[in-house]
Amino acid sequence: MTEVTGTASRKADHIRINLEEDVRSGLTTGLERYRFVHQAAPELDLAAVDSGVTVFGKRLNAPVLISSMTGGTAEAQRINRTLAEAAQGAGIAMGLGSQRAAVEDPTLAATFQVRSAAPDILLFANLGAVQLNYGYGVEQCRRAVEMIEADALILHLNALQEAVQPEGDGNFAGLLGRIEAVCRALPVPVVAKEVGWGFSEQAARRLAEAGVAAIDVAGAGGTSWSQVEMHRAQSASQRRVAAAFIDWGIPTAEAIGNVRRAAPQLPVFASGGLRDGIDIAKCVALGATLGGLAGPFLKAAAVSVEAVAETIGEIGRELRIAMFAAGAGSIAALRTTPLQHTP
Repeated sequence: MTEVTGTASRKADHIRINLEEDVRSGLTTGLERYRFVHQAAPELDLAAVDSGVTVFGKRLNAPVLISSMTGGTAEAQRINRTLAEAAQGAGIAMGLGSQRAAVEDPTLAATFQVRSAAPDILLFANLGAVQLNYGYGVEQCRRAVEMIEADALILHLNALQEAVQPEGDGNFAGLLGRIEAVCRALPVPVVAKEVGWGFSEQAARRLAEAGVAAIDVAGAGGTSWSQVEMHRAQSASQRRVAAAFIDWGIPTAEAIGNVRRAAPQLPVFASGGLRDGIDIAKCVALGATLGGLAGPFLKAAAVSVEAVAETIGEIGRELRIAMFAAGAGSIAALRTTPLQHTP
């Protein structure tokens, strides 16, 4: 099996497992311990509540990101087109899954190319940061961005996933210097993203010093990729090792705080177990710029564009109603809205 074929096969496994298996983290996001103070007299017109936000120079109708999921297979192509059409209609952001397969086999590029369906959205290209230690450099990063006409590049950090994956790439040594080189050379912003285990203050500070333009915390509490890899394991021993990490990671709410303290100047994208518009509202109040979801959109994309549009619409309504009932008429006001915290 060639490396490219192996990568595409792995992506097909990931889609199937995420749709069919229970791959939730054993931790919660921590967002359930936060509540807004209800305002019985909000002095707002619900119809005038504005959830719009500008990120990297692009105006979004809501601080919602369809988080990076997939690519590299025919099924992934259909999913990405479906998600992109819905994102365009709703005026929200979208990330593509890792483009490594298409960088290595250009015939797979079409599975990621969604610009024709979504000419106006804030669109994120995506590569695994660890590939910078396995022959990738600025050229491959530029190719990923140009391939999909992206506005920014996500470099995802998935150390634990690589460690429990039978074919994983485990050399993360010296990676920050290579990330810094990409940040300096690439003509678009670079976003550092975890995949479900969050960021410590130390990691966030180092990435900020390396020059990333934003950090997507992707904290614990949603999909656990060690659980996904557990379902791909080729032996009982591999399965047990992956399963042992079900409770690993930094919960999403905690990770947002870590990044805000370590790099207060950086936009924070909040993802990892967010379920609805209320969770997004909480994340914004905690200091995030965007809230990202993957699972609910993947399940809707398996049905239709209309199902994804309906899911986005519901999340947007939940967000605006939460803003209204908390007395915040805009995203700027929401950022200064206090939350009650229950230890």
